[in-house]
Amino acid sequence: MRFTKLLLATALPLALTLSACGGGTGTPRAADTIRIGFLGDLTGESSGLVIPPRNGAKMVIDDYNATNPPKKIELIEYDSQGSPDQAVPLVTKAVSQDKVVAMIGPTFSGESKAADPVLEQAKIPNISPVATNPDLANNGWKYFHRVVASDAEQGPAIANFLVAAKKPRKVFVVSDDQEYSVGLANAVGKQLGTKGVRMERDQFAQAASDHSSTVAKIKAFAPDAVFFGGYYSQGGRLLKQIRDAGMTATFVTGDGSLDVGLVTGAGQRAAEGAIVGCPCAVPGAKATKGALKTFYDTYRARYHTDPAVYASEGADAATAFVKAVQAGHTTPEAINSFLATVSFPGVAKLTKFQPNGNVVGAAIFIHQVRNGKLELLGNAKDAKLG
Repeated sequence: MRFTKLLLATALPLALTLSACGGGTGTPRAADTIRIGFLGDLTGESSGLVIPPRNGAKMVIDDYNATNPPKKIELIEYDSQGSPDQAVPLVTKAVSQDKVVAMIGPTFSGESKAADPVLEQAKIPNISPVATNPDLANNGWKYFHRVVASDAEQGPAIANFLVAAKKPRKVFVVSDDQEYSVGLANAVGKQLGTKGVRMERDQFAQAASDHSSTVAKIKAFAPDAVFFGGYYSQGGRLLKQIRDAGMTATFVTGDGSLDVGLVTGAGQRAAEGAIVGCPCAVPGAKATKGALKTFYDTYRARYHTDPAVYASEGADAATAFVKAVQAGHTTPEAINSFLATVSFPGVAKLTKFQPNGNVVGAAIFIHQVRNGKLELLGNAKDAKLG
């Protein structure tokens, strides 16, 4: 059974009926195809966070196209390598030359901040499966959407879970200097402060590889836990250097580090027990059931690998656009108007947008490194550490 048949159960009959009345079985004419873009880091050092949602989106669109609908969707990929400087010209090309009618992405918060004004001016509806910086929803943008909770929800949820599970007296909060990283670290630190936890804070440059100065500060503070705001490429190096310095403090991080790269970067022994929060539930073979299990099985069969971080969010973003097209909305303005009313059960949570583009649901999930693998423990409100 195709995954899309489950996810789009209420919409497929419309597509099949229209197909019987119109489209042929051969290669579609240009007029029979609309273009949707996908923009994110597909080859850079943080591509492990973007390839899964790209795969999830492609799976949904491929299954939709297989129904021979009257309007097929061509997914055009744009590799920003996570750079805001590259994202802007790529979005400009997508809008002016490729004539996309919608965009999945930009993915990261920094490139979203830089490139979304271009999409806004061109009136191109966009859904990010990854960007979590809270301020993105505060710009008055009418075409911006995201299918993940922001760090305004993620940060406090991780802090609350840490306090409940480990009862730390002291936590060292550290980040690199990227838009996403600083925002998440600040959100976690603010919430820890409300819980009476003693804290110290440090920040290093994104390009840094030697974290000895930060590690020395952490060691001097002797915390019970270290929270890192940033991506897995930096998180793995930092965790390795913390463990090499002889510290056993609990290592906690957020969605940007929810990738096996955290384990390979730190080493399996150093990474064991690390806690990773995310406004996403990464399905695994053992801990998954229901819609997540169906998604896991289909994704695994399609790509011969387990779905990773934000794979299901990529699928949900694509599903929202597919539903718009199935309802007969194929222009940017019509698609955007449809997104204001869309509501359907996503892979892990409800997909429905607030007027500012934020998703209605704010579920935060906890994962933990166990035996070298990232395992889903459950919702942050009731997850239990192993």
